Amino acid sequence: MTAAAHAGYVAVPVPTSDRPGPWAGVVLVHDAFGPGDDMHEQADWLAAAGYVVVMPDLYGGRSAVRCLKGTFAQLAQRRGPVFDQLEAARSALAADPRCTGTVGVIGYCMGGGFALLLAGRPGWSAASVNYGQVPDDVADLLAGACPVVASFGGRDKGLPGAAAKLQAGVEAAGVVADVHEYPQARHGFINRLAAASPLAPMMKVAGVGYDHAAAADAKQRILAFFDAHLRGR
Repeated sequence: MTAAAHAGYVAVPVPTSDRPGPWAGVVLVHDAFGPGDDMHEQADWLAAAGYVVVMPDLYGGRSAVRCLKGTFAQLAQRRGPVFDQLEAARSALAADPRCTGTVGVIGYCMGGGFALLLAGRPGWSAASVNYGQVPDDVADLLAGACPVVASFGGRDKGLPGAAAKLQAGVEAAGVVADVHEYPQARHGFINRLAAASPLAPMMKVAGVGYDHAAAADAKQRILAFFDAHLRGR
């Protein structure tokens, strides 16, 4: 089902009688920890659900510690090589014969922030924002944006009020959206992060942690949303 790609990771569905391909595509924007095993698993479950998934390595094979500051700077500035890389991934995926040409984006943590910014840019048909940063001008940012499904944790110390802010933004912008906050979940609740990560101390301080029930529900919502706005097209 999966294969490594020079510029990142690619996960392709197994053809079945009811879904022989081509399939809708999803660009996965990895979290601050980089394109590790957990991010591969996120790509794999989407591929198992019938989507061609491409995850570019935004760090270019370098460590997260070395690349984190520069990547977050581009997120704050809303421009830079990372955005070029993600757009190139979208264009290549849309042109891939295994893809229908309809492409969405999903992001986690830092990647969720990028996914939210991309939702307001041309070419994307749906965006899944998972505990990503929500800027104050989100309503203006999402003018004319694609549909957005977003998930946040109520115990996320770094993003207090983010779900409510995004909900107000999508309503003001008139964007089709499903925004949900899981009261008992912390930051990164969909991700099973490795304790051996060099960023593990930051995980403890920030209150990062997996939550099985919240993760399962969020994945169901994401798939239902993607089925309607990517596969439905």
